[in-house]
Amino acid sequence: MYLPRHFEHGEGADLRRLIAAYPLATLVHQTESGADANHIPMRWREDDQRSLLVGHVARGNRLWREADGQPVLAIFHGPQAYVSPQWYPSKRVDGRAVPTWNYAVVHVRGRLRAIEDADWLYAFLDELSAAHETFQPRPWRINEAPADYLQKQLRAIVGIELTVEQIVGKYKLHQNHPDTNWQGVVDGLGGRDQGDQAVAELMQQTANRDRSDQQ
Repeated sequence: MYLPRHFEHGEGADLRRLIAAYPLATLVHQTESGADANHIPMRWREDDQRSLLVGHVARGNRLWREADGQPVLAIFHGPQAYVSPQWYPSKRVDGRAVPTWNYAVVHVRGRLRAIEDADWLYAFLDELSAAHETFQPRPWRINEAPADYLQKQLRAIVGIELTVEQIVGKYKLHQNHPDTNWQGVVDGLGGRDQGDQAVAELMQQTANRDRSDQQ
């Protein structure tokens, strides 16, 4: 990944928060015919001094067979938005402005392990559904499904576990622009839809953290 120094984000807690908020990973692995990509919800887990990403795939997905024991790249896409040059105060002075795109991504590299153990799968799916059902007044739990139906579903999937070897964050959030242009972009994005507002909020959070680090 192309990563200019001013966009590098190395704060581990921030990267884990992005993964938790945007858990759909693009998993990339190499096959004999070239690179292959799959889109899998993943969860971060700490286990015996190791950092892990865990998820599951359909048994019919060749990923778990092809990539078992192999290096894999997991890409998590955070907030992203188009940036209009109309938001730059500097444009009104000299016209020297062009559009761009702001975004935050996390790349995680590691080796993948396939897991067919039914007890592991049951516990993981219970954990996964509990994490994503919090918005419900009465969250769904895995034990609500009929046992025979659940066993059939479990046989149709395979767990995957990626042992984290490297994690890198790229937060392209106008760190290389004058403060006036940065504020113009925050204000512009803040007046748009929820997705754009998320980018504005992340720009502010990142700037506040950087200011705190400099004090």
